[in-house]
Amino acid sequence: MPLLSTAGRKVLGLSQATGEMLTLLCETLYYFKEAPRNRHSILRQMHLIGTGTLPIAMLMALFVGMVLALQTGAELTQYGSQEAIGAIVGLSMVKELGPVMTSLLVAGRIGSAMAAEVGAMKVYEEIDALKTLEISPVRYLAMPRLLGCLFALPALTVFTMVVGIFGGGIVAEVNPMIDVPQSVYYDNLMRSLEYKDILKGLLKAMFFGGIIAHVGCYVGFKTSGGARGIGQSTTRSVVISFLLIMIANYFLTRFMI
Repeated sequence: MPLLSTAGRKVLGLSQATGEMLTLLCETLYYFKEAPRNRHSILRQMHLIGTGTLPIAMLMALFVGMVLALQTGAELTQYGSQEAIGAIVGLSMVKELGPVMTSLLVAGRIGSAMAAEVGAMKVYEEIDALKTLEISPVRYLAMPRLLGCLFALPALTVFTMVVGIFGGGIVAEVNPMIDVPQSVYYDNLMRSLEYKDILKGLLKAMFFGGIIAHVGCYVGFKTSGGARGIGQSTTRSVVISFLLIMIANYFLTRFMI
């Protein structure tokens, strides 16, 4: 019985959290109509997301593309099909690795910061002060962050796609084991890559950006317990975002195939 009661409490808690997240999402979407009046806040969030994350994302994408080309090229060489490396690296970066790794990076860097910032405001009663001034915390805090992530993450993903493909091209040409010229690499890439593939990758990135911002704000609004609670919310935000991104990636991929 105690085991059943514990499991029941966990299921009830999960159901309650899901309902609260959906309620917050609906309220945030409702305040999208206020976006023109809050454009400066939205642009500030886009700047915070993009400026600090771009160098790290590009460096990560460069080495991911290089490693992908190295591993794939070594296998393709055994079958004499190393010319296909351009298509494999390009499609992998555009449809899967670019959106996912950029989203995970942003979740760890920006999502945690959102949870900590909103959580600190909740702990130190700044959110209550906003309510006293008849300012909606969702409109003031959640809506700009959600819109900022929805626009900034696809833009970051474009850079990671390009840099990852570029890194793969470098390895494909300079590695003597693979020895695929740049012209062959990019020609094979262009013949295999279609505009719809790029669109699918960017739609994934936008969806993941919404998950990151929404989870960060929700966890922040639920923070309690002082400085320790803020730290726990930061960790919780990253873990939940990672999990939801991977789950959403599967279903989005299944839907887009």
